[in-house]
Parts: sequence; C-alpha cells; structure tokens
Amino acid sequence: MPNHSNGIRIVTVLPQIFICVGPDAFGAGFSFKPFHAILIGMYLRTYFLTLLLSVALVGTLMGQQSSSTPTPQAGDYVAHSFRFHNGETLQNLKQHYLTLGTPRRDAHGHVTNAVLILHGTTGTGAQFLAPYFAGVLFGPGQLLDASRYYIILPDGIGIGGSTKPSDGLHAHFPSYDYADLVAGHHLLLTEGLHVDHLRLVMGTSMGCMQSFMFTEMYPDFSDAAMPLACLPVEIAGRNRMMRKMLMDAVTDDPAWDHGDYTTQPPGLRTSLEMMLIMGSSPLQMQKNYPTAKAADAFLENYLSTHMKTMDANDMVYQFNASRDYDPSGKLNTIKVPVMYINSADDFINPPELGIAQKEIKLVPHGRFVLLPITDQTRGHGTHTMAAIWQQYLAELLAESATHNGATRPMNGQ
Repeated sequence: MPNHSNGIRIVTVLPQIFICVGPDAFGAGFSFKPFHAILIGMYLRTYFLTLLLSVALVGTLMGQQSSSTPTPQAGDYVAHSFRFHNGETLQNLKQHYLTLGTPRRDAHGHVTNAVLILHGTTGTGAQFLAPYFAGVLFGPGQLLDASRYYIILPDGIGIGGSTKPSDGLHAHFPSYDYADLVAGHHLLLTEGLHVDHLRLVMGTSMGCMQSFMFTEMYPDFSDAAMPLACLPVEIAGRNRMMRKMLMDAVTDDPAWDHGDYTTQPPGLRTSLEMMLIMGSSPLQMQKNYPTAKAADAFLENYLSTHMKTMDANDMVYQFNASRDYDPSGKLNTIKVPVMYINSADDFINPPELGIAQKEIKLVPHGRFVLLPITDQTRGHGTHTMAAIWQQYLAELLAESATHNGATRPMNGQ
C-alpha cells in the first residue's frame, strides 16, 4: 500500500453551466461537462462513440432528469512523496475530483452519507454529470439526491485532471496499476476529504473492477458496492488480447520514440479503432449508421477528432494498469452487500463466458443481474445509463440499510 506524507487540498466551485462534448470512452451517450474558463482543459478530453445515442433516447432520458441540477465543486488533493506499490515514487501526486452535496456526520463524528463513484479506463469523474446519470440519480427525491448524499467523483491517477504521463514525464511516469488507483482513492477520501466511511462505492468498467478491489482492500470502509460492467477475474482471453493489441499499436510504432514523441504516433489511430469496437453496441451502430457512407463518415470524424485530443502515453498507461488485476481470490472476504450488473450486449464482458454468474456466488452477500438487450441498452456503455438499472440500486440501498442488523440511512440523512 502506498506510503505518503500530508498533502494539500484546493477546492474550486464550478458554475452551473454544462456543455455537450460527446460520450465517454467505452460509453454510448452524450456527456455534458461542467464548464469553467480556467478548468476547461481538464474536461475537454477524449471521448468515444460520438452520436451513438439517438435523439429519441436523449429526449426520453432528459425527460426523467430533475429540473434542479446540483452544482459540483472541483478540487485537487496533492499527496507528497506518494509511493506506488512497485516502489516508484512521485514527489507530488495531484488527484482531481468533483463533489456534490455535503458530508453528514453521526454523533461520533463518522461520515454517514458519502458515495464514491469511479469512472472507466479513459473516463473522468465528470462523465457522471451527464443528464442520463446525474439527471436520473442526483436530483431532488432521486436515489442519490445530492441534497442528502455527499457524492465524490474522482479522476484516477494517470487520468483527466489528475497527475498523468502527458503532464511531462511521458513514458518515464511510474508504472501504476489498479491497486495504486484504489489506494489513491482511499487516500483522497481519508486525507483529502476527511471521509472515514462510505455509504456506497460504485463504479463503471474500470471503476467496476476497482469497486471489487476497494471492498477487498478496505473491507470495513463501505456499506455497499455496485460494480457495473466488468468481470471479477484476471483479464485474459479476448479482453487481454484487445488491450495488448491497442497498446502494441503505439509502442511498436517507431514514431512513438520510447514515449518521447512530439506529435502523436500514427499507431494511436489503430488503438482508437480497437477502442471503438470494444465499447460500441452493434444494434445502435446499425440504427444510427445504416449505410456505408454514413458509417465511413462517422469513422473518419471519430478518428480525426480523437487523434487531435488523445495522448498515446496516457492511453498506454491507462490500459497497462489492468495487467495484474484479479480480485477473484478474495471475493469471499467481501463483507458488504454487492449488486453486480452487466448487460448482455457488452462486447468486453460477454455473458456467454459465464464468469460473472459463477464468481458472484463467492461473494457472501452478492447478487448478479444481467440486463437483456433492448433499444435502451448501449453495449458496454449501458453502465452509465442509470434509468435502465436504477431499480437495482434502490434494492441495494434498502438491503444494505439493515445489513447485519445495523440501521443506516437510505436517503443520506
């Protein structure tokens, strides 16, 4: 586990303005990001599968969102002398985050209403401010009402507004893995935000994997977990092959120059093509691009746009971080109720493997839900379409409120 000394915390209030910048990686809908003249660079990062969400679905989901959108606060926690578990260190490790709401404490001073939500491989915490997520969950009277819960949306190490290779170290950046990211989240909570307990930890894709890890590494820190869109085993088979191919496309390219390139290496284009296939839904792709001309135009726009906004070193590090992920050996140590959800059209975690159904039996209080393919599901990106699975979140909050005879808040109070 990383060693660290005291860090510092900087907070900025973001005005309540949102801009549409396209969907998040491995997602499938528009992302509406908080705009701020100084911080805009943190949020205008690469997004994938632009325009996959149809106009009809946008209208449906926006109709479900609250008329009062909560205003997030942005902050940075800087940990000094952060030690990665492989022994490498960074003198100053910045971890960027957004929060909504206010922490509430019981008579003993323990936080009772904190919710940690973890993003996917190339995402950021800001992706959860989209109307199809925040508009379904964070509004007044909704399941994670931000006036009742303290919602924490961090950017993981190496991603978004947090310290990452493209900030200057390039391929000399410490070789972090998921255990480092999870430890970093815990450090942000305890030292940066002074949160000593979570009502809920949930995450999508990579965040799904880290949700399993968090409940294993810190078994008494949370009351419940909701992992969405992953498998709780070592990344192997086609999933590992895809990841290695997209990393090799960059590092085998002579233009990569051992990470010291001055312009993005052409091999990044192949990586982007791989990520497009991994995260997309064939049903929605066919519906939205029904002709060869439409499909070719989308692909060209997607590639030309993201070749300008994505950094090859950042991407390689983000995918390489999954190299030693494997929570399967400790699933039986998870103490809290777990509501684990995948969708049947997820190309990365296909249901025919039978892994999820098997592994969840090892979790003492675990339940697995496989969402069927519908007009509303979006492949791997279904993980962020809260209207589709929010009923299971409600069940998890209810179950965990009285788990092991305890009485915990269902509504953040």
